[in-house]
Amino acid sequence: MRVRTRRVARRERLAFASDSMIAKPVTASSSRSRDILLLIAAATVARVIFAATTGLGIDETYMVAVGRHWDIGYFDHPPLAWWLSHAASLVAGHESGLIVRAPFIALSALSTWLVYLLGARLFGRTAGLLAAIALTCAPVLGVTTGTWVLPDGPLDAALLAATLCLARVLLTPGAAPALWLAAGLFGGLAMLSKFHGAFVFAGAGLFMLTSADHRRWLARPWPWLGMIVALVVASPTLIWNIQHDWATFAFQGSRAATRVFRPWMPLVALAGQAAFLAPWIWAPLMVSTVRAARRFTADPAGWLLFCLGVGPVALFTLVTAWSDQRPYFHWAAPGYLLLLPLLGRMLAPAWDSGSRRVRRWVAGSIGFDLAAVAALIALSVFPRIVGVLPGGAPASKDPLAEMVDWTDAAAYARAHGPNATARPFVVARRWYEAAKIDYALHGAADVICVGDDCRGYDFIKPARDVSGADAIVMIPENAVGALEPIARRFASVEELPAFDITHGPMVIARMRAYRAKSYRPADR
Repeated sequence: MRVRTRRVARRERLAFASDSMIAKPVTASSSRSRDILLLIAAATVARVIFAATTGLGIDETYMVAVGRHWDIGYFDHPPLAWWLSHAASLVAGHESGLIVRAPFIALSALSTWLVYLLGARLFGRTAGLLAAIALTCAPVLGVTTGTWVLPDGPLDAALLAATLCLARVLLTPGAAPALWLAAGLFGGLAMLSKFHGAFVFAGAGLFMLTSADHRRWLARPWPWLGMIVALVVASPTLIWNIQHDWATFAFQGSRAATRVFRPWMPLVALAGQAAFLAPWIWAPLMVSTVRAARRFTADPAGWLLFCLGVGPVALFTLVTAWSDQRPYFHWAAPGYLLLLPLLGRMLAPAWDSGSRRVRRWVAGSIGFDLAAVAALIALSVFPRIVGVLPGGAPASKDPLAEMVDWTDAAAYARAHGPNATARPFVVARRWYEAAKIDYALHGAADVICVGDDCRGYDFIKPARDVSGADAIVMIPENAVGALEPIARRFASVEELPAFDITHGPMVIARMRAYRAKSYRPADR
């Protein structure tokens, strides 16, 4: 009887420890509330300045330009991010960088608040604050995803919201089972942003399968109803792909196809992920993640985050061993995002005890981000700086070449159109060149891509019937053989004066131009 009593007491102590860990009140103290609000406000101001003073990157221009053609799906990714940028431009009446980036800046503020709430609920308010600081200071999460027109903005916010719902329903005794429906809603929004959203359900399934105390949920209808909700929310992507021979799935799946075996590439991928996340954030984050994994289900809150976050990190690291594609380090970022509260938990005791090391880590991370963003803004606004730096790059090596808007191409198209008042019609040879030209014209011209890599431009129709119309063809000077497939679409082609894409004194690209007569669509 005494042995049995000790066992019961031990189980009660463990249950109390677990419950106390997950039942931290979400309502922050006045100090922590002030800190997180100040962090969000300061980061938002910095992102607004950054968005207003830098040009759009290649992927951004592509999403904005193709997203003007409203559809329930797109070739590269699910449609939510495309809808957001287009809606912002419709509301504002123009497509400035700040306007199309505004929804993503707002979502980054929301994500910061959500990761704080997640950390606070699971591990305490200090842990939540440190997780939010890490998110803000990690370049791939707080700067690019936090500002640019990318699917990762809505993806991250939806992942965090879904994780909050899962943490409450799985780890809080007496929580309403209907929270599974909310988790399904946010998981569906994540899948409507990027296919990474599927990891919500894979991670939750792994957690329930490996935790004896939570396996009972698999026999109840609520998790399955949540999955149905998610599929309904994500259905536009499925419907579009059914209509277009599963083009998005085929495109994304081809990147992971087995073609070569390079066993060293996962190490390269990890190094790149560390650089994108910032090494001084990545290293302690990995330590905190390994600690959570070692505790396994004895640490239910840590194990839940591990199950949800490890999927993207493991998959997009290991896939580099057999894919011949260059590694995309940001693909693993959503997984790291969901692990950040573990880092907050590890650092919280030192922070609360006044550790100078942790405070220097925070100050250094914030200082590095501010310096990096200030440098990018300076190079964007004052491109002549590059030429006066020691060992300054030559004119063809602008470090911000991909973030330069091709306004020179837009001006050239207007000047060399059929006449001064006619609507220009422009032809490019690749998706990224078409996107740069298309965004610079802001819808004032039809842009068509004719070549071997047009991506989403193969699925959108011009605003008007361009059959028989004349066009301006723009291709890079060094694009050997690019004119031939384009010329076959026209009755005749004549060369025009060449022109340059510039950024201040820097030459970004030298372009050849042609006037092409009487366009013939490919299906003729």
